[in-house]
Amino acid sequence: MQVHKFILNGLYIVLDINSGAVHIVDNLVYDIMDIFNGANDDEVIAALKDKYPAQNITEALQELKELVSAGQLLSPELSVPLSLSQKPLVKSLCLHVAHDCNLRCGYCFAGTGDFGHSRGLMPKAIGERAVDFIIENSGPRRNCELDFFGGEPLLNMDTVKHVVSYVRRREAETGKVFKLTLTTNAVLLTDEIINYLNENNISLVLSLDGRPEVHDRMRPNAAGRGSYADAVTRSEKLVASRSGQNYYLRGTFTAYNLDFAADVLSMADQGFKQLSVEPVVAKDADYALTEAHLPELFRQYELLAEEYLARKLSGNGFEFFHFNLDLSNGPCVAKRLSGCGAGHEYFAVTPDGDLYPCHQFVGRDEYKLGNVYDGVLNQEMPAKFRQAHVLNKPACRECWARFYCSGGCHANADLFHNDLHQPYELGCELQKKRLECAIMIQAKLAMSQEK
Repeated sequence: MQVHKFILNGLYIVLDINSGAVHIVDNLVYDIMDIFNGANDDEVIAALKDKYPAQNITEALQELKELVSAGQLLSPELSVPLSLSQKPLVKSLCLHVAHDCNLRCGYCFAGTGDFGHSRGLMPKAIGERAVDFIIENSGPRRNCELDFFGGEPLLNMDTVKHVVSYVRRREAETGKVFKLTLTTNAVLLTDEIINYLNENNISLVLSLDGRPEVHDRMRPNAAGRGSYADAVTRSEKLVASRSGQNYYLRGTFTAYNLDFAADVLSMADQGFKQLSVEPVVAKDADYALTEAHLPELFRQYELLAEEYLARKLSGNGFEFFHFNLDLSNGPCVAKRLSGCGAGHEYFAVTPDGDLYPCHQFVGRDEYKLGNVYDGVLNQEMPAKFRQAHVLNKPACRECWARFYCSGGCHANADLFHNDLHQPYELGCELQKKRLECAIMIQAKLAMSQEK
């Protein structure tokens, strides 16, 4: 498959899969692309001559051939870059500074914070050693990333502050530059913590599920009471304190709120401008999403896309993570093929210092890679993850979205199929719909700028 075509919001869209070029076309070209292979003019004319004038078909074919010559249509397949066969450089760590949480979210993949094991907090020494681990294994790479994660990392601010100070010292000593992020449910944010996070330029991922009733149903505190009021009040204060920059709100939708577009718009209406909501990933649960939900979920993404576009064009827009798509300068080939880098460029560190491929693999003991003191002991595992790219996944090789989703989430593939090479199908369908919406939005925005 070399092209993908679809109709959305009045646009006839053709995507050249390998180059990423997007073309807004008319009905004639849209129909031609069902037949055209770059060298079969006679076949195309014969098939469509009863529907369109032959001269119009000929002119359209000539324009399409010019796009082929320019590498923007029917472009050749990508080959695996050499970098994917070389030893990887570690670029990012997820520090589980707290395997404990003040909330008891119903859909929590982390077992409400303990990741299927005992609750506990990361000691300062483990945090320091994690910083040294990434420095020692990042080679000449200058830019590195640390995400303070949990559970709820604000339960262990002593270690967070200690690690931040250690990072700054090691930056000065090594020339490395660290981007720091903290993921929190926001309930424990205080003025003191907010000031600290701002002063140290720590990006924030704040958990909020949208409307109060939706949020409280799945995100109660340890006493069973809803957490919405505290979470939204503290999130508003945090966002206002940093002029709306360097954060985003991340929600989760379930079978209980299939109308999730309303939750996104609810957060936007409250003044939050950096948003994301993700489909819950679950098996054998009342709140789990199923194939039967797809038509409504597709409709919701289309509704959200149309409102998102309308607000953008009116000057009152917001950012939605899955609609931010660069049609002109996308990621490099290695990134397009392999995605997040879990298991070879990115690791999660438990409070005890154990290494796992990513935060979602923590607690799956068969995926333990080693520890921050001894390094990666299971050398076969990183190679396995590094080679689990889209060109090695049978279901991905013929999928039009393969270079945007990079084969989907490894943890979800393992959860549903116990196989990194077999993607989670429901996630694939939702990703493809999001991508179509994103491509349509970017095309419409580009067209509005040309007027």
